[in-house]
Amino acid sequence: MSFSNVIVIAILAAVVFIALKGSISHFKGEGGCCGGGGSVEKEPDKKLSGPVIRTKVFKIDGMHCENCSNKVKRTINRIDGVSAKVNLRKKEAVVRYEKDVDDSLITKEIENLGYKVTECYGKK
Repeated sequence: MSFSNVIVIAILAAVVFIALKGSISHFKGEGGCCGGGGSVEKEPDKKLSGPVIRTKVFKIDGMHCENCSNKVKRTINRIDGVSAKVNLRKKEAVVRYEKDVDDSLITKEIENLGYKVTECYGKK
């Protein structure tokens, strides 16, 4: 084996190692993927001004990291009359309502981000 072959193999091994390390972090929900930076701060909670009249859970496919869950939370929280808490590990958004807002509006906003709402049900 020539010296140049050894160099090529060493470079390829380093590239594979770096790629695997990044992929493992990504699928554990760590780091900044999906348009985020290196460290991702949690999106702050939105306080509702009125009493909660109902709570719904939206199951969401496609969220991989904190940046994904922050985008979903920020988008839902922009809707007047609702407040969301998003759980990345459970792949869900728990939405509290202080006024009547159609579930299809929330679903549409989530899916406009590129995620898929697979289920929506009332929480007890």
